[in-house]
Amino acid sequence: MEIIKCIEKSGIIKKYDILAFEIFKGGFFIKIRALLNDDSELYIREYSDVVERNYSYHWQDSDRQLLMRWDNAGHHRHIETYPHHVHNSNDILPSYHISCKEILKDIEEKISIEKKR
Repeated sequence: MEIIKCIEKSGIIKKYDILAFEIFKGGFFIKIRALLNDDSELYIREYSDVVERNYSYHWQDSDRQLLMRWDNAGHHRHIETYPHHVHNSNDILPSYHISCKEILKDIEEKISIEKKR
């Protein structure tokens, strides 16, 4: 499965647990909790079938405070990338990165910047 391959190839994930996993005709549902190298956590939820894909990548610090969340919930119609958007603190911003690989790259860059401070 592509999402698991993405996680396993990532250099920023220490370990991960699959919390739920269902395969059905034409699709799947998966929930994953990943512990990152900086001790932050990433919660991934993804549902995909032949008609739709719903996802949420919720990244939080070790104190469980939201750092960012990428998702495509059907609200925030004013965002130019609707329904794809990212929550960053109190802001809701357009999100052009919607795949596991792109989101993990974003997180890796942000962790790298934080380490340099």
